Amino acid sequence: MILVIAEQQRGKLNRATWETIATAQQMPGSLPITVAIVGAELGSVSGDLAQAAVAGIVLIEDAALASYTPDGVVLALHQLITSLRPTYVLLPHTYQTRDFAPKLAARLDRALITDCVAIRVEAGQPAFVRPMFQGKMVADVLPAGEAPYFVTCQIGAFRADAAARGQAPAPIRRADIAIDAGAIRQRPEDPFQEAKQAVDLSQAERIVAVGRGIKSQENLQLVQRLASALGAEVAASRPICDNGWLPMERQIGSSGQTVAPKLYLALGISGAIQHLVGMKGSRTIVAVNKDADAPIFEVADYGIVGDLFEVVPALIAELEKGTGA
Repeated sequence: MILVIAEQQRGKLNRATWETIATAQQMPGSLPITVAIVGAELGSVSGDLAQAAVAGIVLIEDAALASYTPDGVVLALHQLITSLRPTYVLLPHTYQTRDFAPKLAARLDRALITDCVAIRVEAGQPAFVRPMFQGKMVADVLPAGEAPYFVTCQIGAFRADAAARGQAPAPIRRADIAIDAGAIRQRPEDPFQEAKQAVDLSQAERIVAVGRGIKSQENLQLVQRLASALGAEVAASRPICDNGWLPMERQIGSSGQTVAPKLYLALGISGAIQHLVGMKGSRTIVAVNKDADAPIFEVADYGIVGDLFEVVPALIAELEKGTGA
């Protein structure tokens, strides 16, 4: 069995959950897939998950799990995994997973392979491909030891819309698991992405990202106008955030966020490998840069060799014309 751990907050599924289901469906061996979800009042979330072509949905519901804590999730999943005895446990590589997955794997004394971007088959067994040295190399990793093997999937490496839907809703059941609220040591605060000025760019469908080509902080108004016209979030390469022109949570790349929007518009970004590893999973990449040899064009679906101060106003004018703004 493959056990997929879904992620939700306040009754809304993280889009990376569907990417992880798609990953499980692509695993060799035709193992049955079960999806588990932890929390409280999971009715609407379970209904969404039941659309997937999986063997079943397991709910771990308890009032003590209403707000995320690593202790609570580990207590719940430890019992479930011990009961189900899956071969693989797949999770989205989110902030939340990075918080609790190492502890869960260590408690079970099992292997954990993180940030996987692809799956290959070696000797009939899946080998998990993960980047190394900030994406300069990749390694094929085969887990050793006894199952279950824990694997986290990089956001954007597998497409959410590739997850197969079932002809009928998957069966839903509640796990018979007792949670000792006294064993949960943490007292949760607001999640990171909901803090003031913070944003979880991994959930954005459109992103307008800006690099050194913007020249000065005052010129960011132009980028903000384009993002507003597109209904997009604004992001940046590292130099922009290092200069304090945009908050650090807007940074895309190996030391920032990893994203996979439907549209990624890169303005004045040369395309250093540290930036590319954070956005190359985007469905459609459009790049604007004066340098025809900029590395960003190697991953772009559409490229404009030109001055962003000429291209962006033209784009805004066309977009506003279409909306009557």
